Amino acid sequence: MAAIYSGIHLKLKSPQTPWEDKLKLARFAWISTQCLLPNKEQVLLDWCTHALTGWHNQKVEFPEKVLEGLWCYLDDLLHSRKLHSLLKQGKTISLRLNMAQLLLDRLQEHARVDPKSPVCFSTVLSVFQGLLSAPALSSVFTTKYELLVDLLAKFCTLACRELLLPLPADPLKTESVTCQDEVLTEGPKTQPTSDLDGSQNKPMTESPSDPPKLDANKSPLNPKDNLRSANLFEVLLQVVSCYLSVQRQQANPNRVFTMVTNQLIQPLVLLRHLLTPGEFSPAHTHLRLRQQLCRDIRVKIDSILHSALFPSEHLTSYKDELLPSKEDSGKRGPGGAKGPLKPVSAVLSKLSTPGYCDPALHYSVKSNTLSLLFKFFLESYGKGRGDSEEAHRMLCFYFLTKLVPVLDVGLDGPSLSPAKEKELISVSPGKESPPSSPCSPESWSLALLAVESLLSQALSADIYNVAADRIRHGEVQFNFYRALGQMLFNQAQPSIPAWYRCLKVLLSLNHLILEPDLDQLLSSAWVNSECMEARVQRARQLMVCSLLETYTKLRQLPRLFSELLSVICQPALDALRPPLLSEGVSSSLTTCLLDAPPSQGLEICSLVLESIRKYILPDLVKEDREAEKMEIDGDKEIQVEQERGDASLKLFSLSQLLHVVMFSLKTLDNSSPLPVVRKSQGLMEEMQQVVKELLNLWSREERFVKTNMGSVQKMPKKGKKNVDHKGSESKIWTVWEQKTQEATLLLRYTWVEVDTLFFIHCSKYTPLDSAHLTASSETEDLAPALTRIESLLSGDIFPARLQPSCSPMNCLLVKHLTLQQMKKVLLDTSLLSEPSTAALLNRAAQFISASSEFKASLGGEQVWDGQIGSVNAGSYLVAHWYLVTSNLPLIAPYLSREDMGCIADTLVSSLISRQTGGGKVPPLGSLTASLVSSQLLQSSVLAELPSLFSATVSSLTQRIIGVLKAAHLPKACPALLKCQEKGTESSCTLVKTESMVEDILASLKTGQVSVLLTDTQSKELVILLQILSNLNPDGMNPEDLSSLFLLLFFMLTSTSGQSHQTAMDPPEPEDDAVFLVKLLQILTCLLEGRNFQSVLKLIHGGTLLQAAVSSLLWQSNKGRFGATSSPNWSELIKAVQSFIRCLVQLIIARNSSVRLNLDQFASYLMEIAPSSGAASGKPDPESSIMSVHLLLASLTSFSQAMTSNLGRSKPMDQTLTQMLTRTTAALGPAVESVLKPQTTCQSVIQPASTLGQAFVVEVVTVMLQCELSALSVEGEEKKKLTLTHMSLYQSFCQQILKEITSAHRPMDFLVSSLRFLSAFYKAVKKTGEEGEEEEGRKEEDELYMQMLQTVHRLLTASWLSSKDVCELEPAVQELLRPLVEKSTTGQLNLLLLMIKEGLDCGKLRAGSYREVLSAVISTKLLSCCQLPEPCSKALWLIAPQIISAMVFLVRSSSQDVSLTLPFTVPTVTSMTSLLRQGEGRINNPHHVILVLGALQQVPLDHLTPLVYQSAFLAVHEALFAIIQCHPQVMLNAAPSFLNIFHRLLASIMQEGRQRGDSDTGADSDVYLQCSRLIERMYSHIATTAESFTTLSAFMVAQYVTELQKVTLRPDIKQHLTEGIYRILDLCMEQDIKFLTAGLQMGVREVFNELYGSYTHYHKAQRQGEDKYTV
Repeated sequence: MAAIYSGIHLKLKSPQTPWEDKLKLARFAWISTQCLLPNKEQVLLDWCTHALTGWHNQKVEFPEKVLEGLWCYLDDLLHSRKLHSLLKQGKTISLRLNMAQLLLDRLQEHARVDPKSPVCFSTVLSVFQGLLSAPALSSVFTTKYELLVDLLAKFCTLACRELLLPLPADPLKTESVTCQDEVLTEGPKTQPTSDLDGSQNKPMTESPSDPPKLDANKSPLNPKDNLRSANLFEVLLQVVSCYLSVQRQQANPNRVFTMVTNQLIQPLVLLRHLLTPGEFSPAHTHLRLRQQLCRDIRVKIDSILHSALFPSEHLTSYKDELLPSKEDSGKRGPGGAKGPLKPVSAVLSKLSTPGYCDPALHYSVKSNTLSLLFKFFLESYGKGRGDSEEAHRMLCFYFLTKLVPVLDVGLDGPSLSPAKEKELISVSPGKESPPSSPCSPESWSLALLAVESLLSQALSADIYNVAADRIRHGEVQFNFYRALGQMLFNQAQPSIPAWYRCLKVLLSLNHLILEPDLDQLLSSAWVNSECMEARVQRARQLMVCSLLETYTKLRQLPRLFSELLSVICQPALDALRPPLLSEGVSSSLTTCLLDAPPSQGLEICSLVLESIRKYILPDLVKEDREAEKMEIDGDKEIQVEQERGDASLKLFSLSQLLHVVMFSLKTLDNSSPLPVVRKSQGLMEEMQQVVKELLNLWSREERFVKTNMGSVQKMPKKGKKNVDHKGSESKIWTVWEQKTQEATLLLRYTWVEVDTLFFIHCSKYTPLDSAHLTASSETEDLAPALTRIESLLSGDIFPARLQPSCSPMNCLLVKHLTLQQMKKVLLDTSLLSEPSTAALLNRAAQFISASSEFKASLGGEQVWDGQIGSVNAGSYLVAHWYLVTSNLPLIAPYLSREDMGCIADTLVSSLISRQTGGGKVPPLGSLTASLVSSQLLQSSVLAELPSLFSATVSSLTQRIIGVLKAAHLPKACPALLKCQEKGTESSCTLVKTESMVEDILASLKTGQVSVLLTDTQSKELVILLQILSNLNPDGMNPEDLSSLFLLLFFMLTSTSGQSHQTAMDPPEPEDDAVFLVKLLQILTCLLEGRNFQSVLKLIHGGTLLQAAVSSLLWQSNKGRFGATSSPNWSELIKAVQSFIRCLVQLIIARNSSVRLNLDQFASYLMEIAPSSGAASGKPDPESSIMSVHLLLASLTSFSQAMTSNLGRSKPMDQTLTQMLTRTTAALGPAVESVLKPQTTCQSVIQPASTLGQAFVVEVVTVMLQCELSALSVEGEEKKKLTLTHMSLYQSFCQQILKEITSAHRPMDFLVSSLRFLSAFYKAVKKTGEEGEEEEGRKEEDELYMQMLQTVHRLLTASWLSSKDVCELEPAVQELLRPLVEKSTTGQLNLLLLMIKEGLDCGKLRAGSYREVLSAVISTKLLSCCQLPEPCSKALWLIAPQIISAMVFLVRSSSQDVSLTLPFTVPTVTSMTSLLRQGEGRINNPHHVILVLGALQQVPLDHLTPLVYQSAFLAVHEALFAIIQCHPQVMLNAAPSFLNIFHRLLASIMQEGRQRGDSDTGADSDVYLQCSRLIERMYSHIATTAESFTTLSAFMVAQYVTELQKVTLRPDIKQHLTEGIYRILDLCMEQDIKFLTAGLQMGVREVFNELYGSYTHYHKAQRQGEDKYTV
C-alpha cells in the first residue's frame, strides 16, 4: 500500500495537478499513516508555506478559495497534536524564515483603513497562536530581534484600534456572521492609522480625506467579532510573553533600549492605558475581555519597560545625564559611559511627542506613564548600600525633577541650578507670590493626580533626607519642593481633590516646605475653600487633619492657630464662608489637643479671645457719634453695616473654634499643676470680660435704636428712595444681629460649661459664674442660680425686639444654658428645699423640652452632624430632640404628665417613621430624629424613667387600639366599646382589663373572632409590635404590663384577617402568619417580666394556654396560614412552642395552682387530639395536617417544659409525672397516625413528609425523653424499666440509621436524628434486662458499632460542606457522650482504631481529605467527653501518637491553600482541644513542641477575610492553650512560640493597613477582632514574665520593625499598641538602651515615638495605679 502513496510529493510539486486536488492530497498525507514520505511533516509544512509565499508574492496563482484553504491547512498543522508530540520528542521541524515577513505583511494588510484581504483575520490570529505555542516554530521571529519588535508593535497598534472603536448603540441581535473584517475597517474619527511600519510618531488617527465607509445596515460589532477581538488579545499576550523572554536574553542593553524607545514605548504605554480599568471598562466588557487577561498584559508591559529602560548597565548613563558635575565627581567608573548618551531625554521626548495617539488621550497617557517610569526608576536605582545610598537617592530626585516639568505645570526646576532655584522662590512671606507661569497643563486634574503620585512615591522611597539635603546638597531638594508648593498656590485648584493631597504629601515631606505660605495654605485649602463636593471635602479634611497632626508633633499648635486666626480675621471673599470645622476636623482637633501640653491649649484659647477683642469688637461697637454721621451719609451707613455683618460672621467662626478647643481640653483636677490652674483662671476671666462686652453691646444698641427711632420720627419726610434704602438697612441689620447673638450665646454657654466643670473637678479653681452672680444679686431674694434661670426663661438677657427664638441656634443655646443652671441648682441641696425652687425647675424643664415644638412632624428626617455650630432651621429639631433625650434623667422628674405623653408620642412617631422607611440612612457620624429615638429605645435609660416608660407604653397601646377600632367588628366587643367611651385617658383607663378577660373567655367558648383586619392594618400592627419588642418588660409597672399583655392576647384570640369575600384589601395568608409570629414573640417576652404575676391574678395560666392553642387551631382550620412548607409557618410553630414552654415554666415556678392549670391544658389537648387526627377524613387535608402540626408542637413543648422541671420536689414530681404520662399517651397514637399514609378522594398524602421529617423525629425524641424521665422518677425503687412505645423507637432508630447517610439530607433532619439516636441509646442502656445480660450486651455492642459507623459515614459524606460539618459537631458530640461515658475498653478500642486508620497522611495526599477530617473531628469530640478511668488512660496513652499524626497532616495540608478552611483549621482546632484536655496528662513536652512546629506552617497570607479569620483564630487559640495549660514547655520553647506569634502579628499588620474606603464594613471587623486577640496574647505573655523576660526587647524590636513597614488603621493600631505596652512593662533600662542603639534609623524613629507615647500615657497611668495596689 505504501507504493500507492509514494508519488504524493511529486503530485504536490506538479504544475499539472489542480490546486484543489493538491490541497486534498496534502490533508490526506498529513492524517494518513500509510503515506510514507521522508520527513513528511517538514515537507508538508514547507510545501504549504512555499505556496502561500508564492501567492502573496504574485509568483503563483490559484483561486482565493484555495488560498483560504491553505491558510486553514497551515492553522490545522500548527495546532495538531501530532506536530506538538513530535516536537516534544525532539524532532527538528521548522518554518521557512520568509514566513515571518509574510505574517507581518498580513498584519499590515488587515490594519489598513479599507482592507480587501481574501483571508479571514481570525485564521491569521489562529496561525499566530499555533506558531507561538512552540519554541521551535516561533524561532522564525525569535531568531531575529528586529522582527519580534516589529511584530509586537503591530499587535499593540491593532489592539489599541480595537479598544478605541465606538461602542454600538443598538447592536442587532441576529445577524449572519461571515468571515469578513468589518471591525478593522470601521472606527471612530480618531482611530489608529493603517501604516504600522511607518514612523511611530505619526498620529494614530484617520486621515480626513479618507473617511471610513460604514455600513448603516450593520452594527459596528457583532458577537463573533467580539470573540475574535478577545482572541486578538489572547494572541497579544502570547506575543508579549515571547518578546519579554527574548528581550531578557539580549546581551546588548543599548540595543534593547534603542529598539524599545524608538518603536515600542509609544504603542506599549498607550495599550497599557487603554487596558487599565476605568474609562475604558465598557470597551473591555463589550469585547469580552477578562480582567485577568488585561492584568496579565499590563504586567508583561511593565516588565518590558522596566527591564529595557532601566537596566543596571545604564546607571552610569543616567548619572551622567542627571547629576550635576560636582555631584558626580569621582563617582564614574573608569570606562566611562557605556549606555545611551541621554536616556532620560530620549524617553521623555518620545512620550511628549504628539501623534502616536488621539490628542484627547495624549495627556492622560503621558501623565499616567510618568508615575510608572518613576516607580521603575526607584525600583532599579533607588536602593544602595553604605555611602552610595545617599547618591542613589539624589539620582532619583534629579529624575523626579525631569518628570514634573513634562506635565506642563509651569515648573522650570530641572534646568535651573540650585542657586537660581533658590533665588527664584525666595519670596518673603509678606510679599506677593511671583506671577503664575503662562504654561498650563491640558487637564489640571490629571496633572495633579500625576504630581501626587510622584510625590507619594518619593515620600515612600524616602529619597528626601532633610539633614543631608541641607548640609551636603545646598537644599536642592527643599528648593524644588518649595517651587512645587508655590506653583500649587499660584495656580490653586481647590475644586480638585488631588490638589489637597499634593499639599498633604508636601507637608509630610517637610513642614518647612509650606510654612512660608502657611497663611495662603490655610486660606485656600481651609478657611475660604468653597467647593462642597463630597470627594473634595474628604480630601480637604484629610489635609487639614494632617496639618493639625504635624503641628501637634512639632509642639507648634499655637503657631498654626495664630496664622489661622489672622486668616479668619481677613476680609471675607464672599458673604458666607464655608463651615470652618467639619465633624472630622473637630474630631482630629480634639485628639491633637489631648496630645498637646495643656499650656498650649490655653494659649490657643487666649489667642482666639485676643483676636475677638482686637479685630472683631471694634467693628461691632459703633458709638453715637458715628450714628449721627450715618444719618447724614446713607451710603456710609450701608458700608458700616456691611462691615458689621462681616465682623459678625468672623465672630461666629471664632466662637465656634473656641467652643471646640475648650471642650477638647483636659479638664482641671486636683493633680493639675498650679501654673496651669492660674493660667486657666486668667483665661476664664478674660473670656468672661469678652462675654460682658458683647452683652453690653446689646444694651448700647438698644439705646441707639430708641434714639434713632425718635430722631427719625422728627425728621421731615423724604422720598421713596429713602424708604427703599431703609428697607435694605433693616435686612442687613437683622443678619448681623442674629450672627452676633449666636456667637455671644455660644461663647457664654462655653464659658459657663467649662467654668462649672473646672469647679467640680479642681478645688484650687475659683468659679467665676457664681461669684459674678452673687455680686449682681446681693439685693435680690433669689439665689444666683435661680436668678439666672429666671432671666433665661424671661428672655431678659437680650433686647425684646430680638429674642433668641428668632434663630434656631440661639434657641438651642438658651436651652443649653438653662439646663446648665438646672444642674447647678440640683447640685446645691440647700436650694432644693426652697419653696420656689420646684416651680422654677418645672418651668425650666418645660422650657427645655418645649413639647409644643415636637408636635411639628419629625417625619421630614432632618440630619444633624452633631456640631453645635452647624445647627440651623434644617437640623434644629434633631439637635433639640437629642438635647432632650440625652438629658431625660435630669428633666424628667420635673415634667408634667402631658409633657411626658408628648415626648412619648414623638418617640413612637419617629420610630414608626424609621420602620416604614420614611427615615433615610444618615451619613456616617450624623444623627436623625429616628436614629436618636432608636438609640434611646435600645438603651437602659428608658427603663429607668418610669413615667416616660409608662407614657411610651400608653402611646403604643393607644395606637394599637386605634387600629383595632378602625377595623371591621362583626360582633359587639365590650373591651373596644369601653375604650371608645374613654378615648382620651391613659392606657390604665383605656384598657379595662376585666373587659379584655371577658372577651378572651368569650372567644374561647365560641371559637370566633370579633375583629377582622385588612392587610394595611395588619402591617401597621406589625410595625407597632416591632417597636414593642425593644421595650424591656422589667421596666413596666403591673398595671401597664397587665393592660398591654391582655390587649395583645386579645389580638391573638379575637382578631383575624378578613377573608377575600368580605374585604377590598384582604391580607395574604403569609401576612397572617407573620403577624401572629411577631405577636407571640412579644407575648413570650412579656411573660419574662418581673411583674407578670399581676396578669395571672386576673386570668389563669391554663386558660391562657388553652385560648392561645384554640385560636390558632381555629385559624388553621379556616386556611389562614397557606402551606405547611412555607418558612413563615415554621416560624409560627416555633413561636407557639416558645410561648407554651415559657408560660408552663412560669406556672411551675410560681407554684400556685400548678395541678389545676396544667390539668386544664392537658385535658384540652387530650380532648382535641382524636378530632385532629389525620384520619378524620376532612375535606381539606392541608388544614387537617396544619391542625395535627399545631397539636404535636403543643404537646411536645408542653412535655419538654414539664420534663425540664423534674426534680424540684416530690409532690411536684408526682404532679408532673402524671401529666407526662397523659401527654405521652396522646403523643403515641398521634405520631403513629402521622407515619401512616392517608387516602383522600383525589390522592394519597404522606403526613410525615408534609410536616417535615425533622419535626417528626423531634416529636418522637421528646416523646422518648418524656417517657424515660417519667419512668425514672416513678421507678427509682424498681429494678426493671420498660418503655410503652419501645417497638416504635426501635423501628425509628433502624430507619434513621438507614436513611441518615443514604443521600443528601436537610441539616435540621440530621441534627434531630442525631439527638434521637443519643436519647435512644440512653434508653437502651437504662432499660437493659438483667436476665438477658449476655444477649443484651451483644445487642448493645452491635448498636454501638452501628452508631459509630453512622457517625463516620455522615462526617465523610461528600454533600456536607465545611459549614455543615461545623453545625453538626454539637449534635455529634451529644451522641458520642452517651456512647463513651459508660463504654468498656473494648468498645473504646473500636473507636480509637477507626481514628487511627483515619489519620493517614496518604489518604490526604490521595485527595480524600473528608475521611481524614472525620477522624480529626471524632478525636476533638472524644477528648471533650467524660470517660471511665480505664478508657481515659487508654486514650491519653495513645494521644501522643494522635498528635504526631495530626502534625504531619497539618504540614501536608498547609501546602494546599484551598484546604486551609475545610481541613487545616479543623485539624489545628482538634490539636488545641487535645492540648487543653491533656493538661497534666501529656507529660512529654516534645509533643507540645511538635504542635508549635505545625503551627509555623499554617497559611496566613493571601486569604479571604473569612478564611483568614478562621486560620488566625485557630493558631491563636492553639498558642493560648499552650501558654495556659502547658507553661512548663515555655521554659524551652519560648523562641518557637514567639516566632509563631510574630507570624500572627505580621499578618494582622499587613491585613490591617489603611486601604481607604475598604477600612469599614464587615471585612474590617474581622481584622479588628484579630487585633484584639493580639492584645490579649500580649497580656498573657506579660503575665508569664519568667519565660519571656530575656526576650521582651526582641519582641519590641519585632513589633516596631513590622510597624515601620505599614500605616495601620487607627482602631487596629490602638489594640496593638495597648498590647505592646504590656511588653514594654517588662523591659529594663538596659533593654531600652539596647533598642535605641541597635535599631536601624527608620525603625529607631518608630520605636522612639512608641516609647514616648508609652511613657506619656501608659507608664504614668500604671504608676498611678501601683500607688493604690497592695
